Amino acid sequence: MSAKIYRPAKTAMQSGKAKTHLWVLEFDQEQPRTIDPIMGYTSSGDMRQQVKLTFETQELAEAYAKRSGIEYRVIAPKDPVRQVVAYPDNFRYTRTQPWTH
Repeated sequence: MSAKIYRPAKTAMQSGKAKTHLWVLEFDQEQPRTIDPIMGYTSSGDMRQQVKLTFETQELAEAYAKRSGIEYRVIAPKDPVRQVVAYPDNFRYTRTQPWTH
């Protein structure tokens, strides 16, 4: 039984940072998924795949995994690099491409 611990990135549908400060422990797939021959649904007998545990900090998630005897790996979050862009820079005289109407 293995799991990954990560901090989720913000979704494309949100402009804020809601739910991105929590850490998630998610179990890895142990059984392959199968396709039901009659209905065509994809299913699996692995119930742990449906479980996602959230924690306030990475240390709490790691402590839970150690206490429960779960092998885990931590995926470090990638913080976005923000560029400071000002609107007047579009009309700057020293621009590499001249501004035209």
